[in-house]
Amino acid sequence: MDDDAEARARAARESCPFLTAKQTAFHLGIAWSTLKAMRLAGKGPRCRRHGRTWRYHIDDIEAWSAANARGGDHG
Repeated sequence: MDDDAEARARAARESCPFLTAKQTAFHLGIAWSTLKAMRLAGKGPRCRRHGRTWRYHIDDIEAWSAANARGGDHG
């Protein structure tokens, strides 16, 4: 993870570690609709329902991202 992403993640943990679906999609660089489809298929980051809103904890987002990392040295 680059320094900028690390700083954003640290700031999120310190203020409010739960991101909305739109914030999570932006953080991951994917469309909100893609994140929703992944949630419905059970393939996205772990999430929780807070009232009527789905929330994603920054630690769960980072863990999911790390688990889905692919090596970059294959050319």
